[in-house]
Amino acid sequence: MSQMTPPDAIKEDSMEKQKQMISANFHELAQAPQQGRKVVSTFVPGNINELLMCFDMARNLPEINALQNGMRKKTGRMIMEAERSGHSEDVCTYVKADLGMMAQGNIGPTGETLPKPDLLLLSYTGCFTFMKWFELVREQYDCETSMLHIPYQGDGTINENMRDYVVKQLREEVIPTLERVSGVKFDIDRLREYMRESAKSEEDLVWVLQTAKNRPSPIDAYFGGVYYIGPIFTAFRGTEDASEYYRTLRSEIAERLEKGEGPITPDGEMKDEKYRLVVEGPPNWTSFREFWKMFYEEGAVVVASTYTKVGGVYDFGFRHDPDHPLESMADYCLGCYTNLNLPSRAEMLSNYVEDYQADGLLINSIKSCNSFSAGQLLLLREVEKRTGKPGAFIETDLVDPRYFSGANVKNRLESYFQMINQKRGGGFSEGVAA
Repeated sequence: MSQMTPPDAIKEDSMEKQKQMISANFHELAQAPQQGRKVVSTFVPGNINELLMCFDMARNLPEINALQNGMRKKTGRMIMEAERSGHSEDVCTYVKADLGMMAQGNIGPTGETLPKPDLLLLSYTGCFTFMKWFELVREQYDCETSMLHIPYQGDGTINENMRDYVVKQLREEVIPTLERVSGVKFDIDRLREYMRESAKSEEDLVWVLQTAKNRPSPIDAYFGGVYYIGPIFTAFRGTEDASEYYRTLRSEIAERLEKGEGPITPDGEMKDEKYRLVVEGPPNWTSFREFWKMFYEEGAVVVASTYTKVGGVYDFGFRHDPDHPLESMADYCLGCYTNLNLPSRAEMLSNYVEDYQADGLLINSIKSCNSFSAGQLLLLREVEKRTGKPGAFIETDLVDPRYFSGANVKNRLESYFQMINQKRGGGFSEGVAA
């Protein structure tokens, strides 16, 4: 018996636009050597995209390569390739997907060959794996490496010394390296112009995400949010294309908000909002649509998520400031979600539960991602204690299909929704954390 092909997912115009933008960046990367452009590889959290654009460099983001390959169900083979080369099962699956892709000819998600980078630029923002990842990549490519070290927010605050430390590195190490590798002289006025565009996009994104405070929420801030953050967290923050995308997105959401409509899912509008959740942790990419469906079929909408803050926490007021470009770039890097301590994360999650009138906190613990997973049970208990709302705990992985058990996740979600119903009836005791 032949297997039925699933129908095409329903997407908003903005979703299609961001998909085209991401694909265009892969094409630009593939064409960079022929066009004489230098290529820089960097990471999403703490990326200094506006500065990189000042040097006309094509931007490659390894996490996005792994993520996009995961959504296309290509990463299973890549991960196995990396493990055959000696990498442990416990290593971040983004890393293994990236190394496996390189071993298979470095064919990117869109089928075009990704070029060798001329520079590896690491902005360290709380994820130790990033450093080991770039060490491995440097061994493969034997190219120049530059590190922008970002102090960890151990006490939950950014002070002047931390900011000055980052700015000093930008001035004395990062910018001179970019000038040398690219052959382009730094122009601070050009950087200011990009930052003006960034601030526009950031303003519109925050407006969109905060519409989830409404009932019904016109957006899903986790699954739908993946599309919303695509341009601003990757190679487009600071471009006019990104500003246009966020204007389009804001217009779409404003129309749905005015009509009292729910989020758009792959199967159409979610019409009956039964549960409002805050979610901690990245989604699973290899079964993304199946994962999302488990939520919207139960009438569950995610009204706030930490994943949509991993490339920048904008809803607490930060905007790139063209009048203080290097200082605001430092503040951006220092303020990324993975650079926050556990008390700061607990406060953020508790505030989300309260401000967005959520029924509770759901943690999707990623098996191979220590940056997110460390301390998550503590976070769950702390948020339950502060809000009085029940929490739940599921486990998947980023891009390793071996660690996604649809039946297990579905059972845990159904149990959690039953618990929320019991809580509404006054019968809550503690979360589903087993």
